Amino acid sequence: MKTLSIDIETYSSENLAKSGVYRYAESPDFEVLLFGYSADGAPVKVVDLTAGETIPDNVRSALTDPAVTKWAFNAQFERVCLSRYLGYPTGKYLDPSSWHCTMVWAATLGLPLSLEGVGAVLGLEKQKLKEGKDLIRYFCTPSKARDGSLIRHYPTDAPEKWSLFKAYNLRDVETEMSIHQKLSKFPVTESEWRNYTLDQQINDRGIMLDRTLVTQAISCDEQFKRTHMEQARSVTGLDNPNSPVQLKAWLAEKGVEVDSLSKSAVAEMLEKADGEVDLALSLRQELAKSSVKKYTAMQTVVGSDGRARGLIQFYGANRTGRYAGRLIQVQNLPQNHLPDLKEARTLIHSGNFDAVEMLYDSVPLVLSELIRTAFVPKPGCRFYVADFSAIEARVIAWIAREHWRQEVFANGGDIYCASASQMFHVPVEKHGVNGHLRQKGKIAELALGYGGSVGALKAMGALNYGLQEEELKPLVDAWRLSNPHITKFWWDVDKAASTCVRERTATETHGIRFYYQSGMMFVVLPSGRRLVYVKPKMGLNRFGNESVTYEGVGEQKKWLRLESYGPKFVENIVQATARDILAEAMLRLNAAGYRIVMHVHDEAVIEAPPETELDDICTVMGETPQWAKGLLLRADGYICDFYQKD
Repeated sequence: MKTLSIDIETYSSENLAKSGVYRYAESPDFEVLLFGYSADGAPVKVVDLTAGETIPDNVRSALTDPAVTKWAFNAQFERVCLSRYLGYPTGKYLDPSSWHCTMVWAATLGLPLSLEGVGAVLGLEKQKLKEGKDLIRYFCTPSKARDGSLIRHYPTDAPEKWSLFKAYNLRDVETEMSIHQKLSKFPVTESEWRNYTLDQQINDRGIMLDRTLVTQAISCDEQFKRTHMEQARSVTGLDNPNSPVQLKAWLAEKGVEVDSLSKSAVAEMLEKADGEVDLALSLRQELAKSSVKKYTAMQTVVGSDGRARGLIQFYGANRTGRYAGRLIQVQNLPQNHLPDLKEARTLIHSGNFDAVEMLYDSVPLVLSELIRTAFVPKPGCRFYVADFSAIEARVIAWIAREHWRQEVFANGGDIYCASASQMFHVPVEKHGVNGHLRQKGKIAELALGYGGSVGALKAMGALNYGLQEEELKPLVDAWRLSNPHITKFWWDVDKAASTCVRERTATETHGIRFYYQSGMMFVVLPSGRRLVYVKPKMGLNRFGNESVTYEGVGEQKKWLRLESYGPKFVENIVQATARDILAEAMLRLNAAGYRIVMHVHDEAVIEAPPETELDDICTVMGETPQWAKGLLLRADGYICDFYQKD
């Protein structure tokens, strides 16, 4: 046997979408119901484990045989669940190096991350059976009885449905095999499978959570809400001061007519309010800030050994191949700016909530800033956090050959100061001469690198940082004049992509190759990895101009025709290249024996003993890949006893 295609159906009382597969498979009532498989492309067989059938010995041994490649759509689910089925303890899982994922394969070609979605886009003859969702709901999850208690449905409760469920399981394996066949012309590279294996190892390892802090944070929030709601009732006399209808009526009685109670509307009203109105609106504003969703997500996800697993989705952003956050959503954790972060954390950890309310202006803000600190290293270890300095700015300067930027990085300069200096033709130093211009340089850098204009500056909050409306357009012009090679890069890419699509011919610019094949545009990155745009054609964009359009996952995760142009393609190219640099750096760190437990954007979090040298980690991470000759990389780092932003 060389390959084994697998799809399983399981039961667990855990909510898979909220808890993730690791916690789901840890549930005491977890059970594998059906095991559908095909060995080396033979007709699919379904093993009904509920009927006492057993997985054949050769198939069972293949699950642990590194010489047999196991295929599944979202293979992490099958691998983790089958680890539990085979009796592996918590924290131990089947070696991912011999597992390949059809979902990841589809994602590398810009396709959706669902079996049903991929089948529809590829127009497969054998597609996922639509009645599957109802059958999964019936057999795989607990149902509510009329008295509100939870019950479980067994095959004997509905034999006809069970027969249909077995057919559904068989069809899923057939659909996966059809996808495999359809995509065979565009195999995933071995280097990308190595990245996938490491991703699975990091997800299997997980990261420890401080469960006491998580529980206390939720309790603190409950106390805060309770006391503030009582205070709001006392001020307004309302049964539910959180009700917009009731509060609007009360405000009207006080002579304040309002259309909206949105955050911005309340903030605006507070500038003029006084007395009871001021107090009622302030209480509403504080209650609106109160959110412990990430803490409750942590409670739902954490395993019996105190570690949260499955937080990273490989190829989650299928336009660029960047990693995405799942479950706790580590990619969008609030930053922490509290000067006494450790002290605030100690107060919450010990349950001293009254002191928190007395010492800090906003309890919700404190709880928000402590979310990162719930991630902790295991006993006897510390966190070593290393990240790339200004990675996207370095990559775009390297590809576009914007030499003055390269010199800034070579000399260890501050790109925001250098950018401001280039734009305004004066020296700019952080906390020094013309230091006030650094903020303008920073906003311009963050907003304008991918073709952004006045709207992008506003979206970045330029007006909130003291810039005036009339300054914005000159700022855009100054940035573009200061970066002629980057500006040229946008439009060279625009021309290369448009020519490739219009004439279905290969084009190249700045070492980036574009070619058309099998109804797709491939963009070859400096690393050799390809970005894929499905069914591209020339069309009109929202401004009525001609542009490249293609099919992909758009708003609300729907398959749509999307539009793009030079600067947007450049953004994809730069972010994808930054992703490849991170992926290679993590392989090097892993090979050097460093245990990565989490990574966020361009940052790796390593759990290591206290004697570990941070400089060694940064040196390994900051190495320039062989394919990126001339790219100036730098990795900085810090050490902490709980996760935080340095």
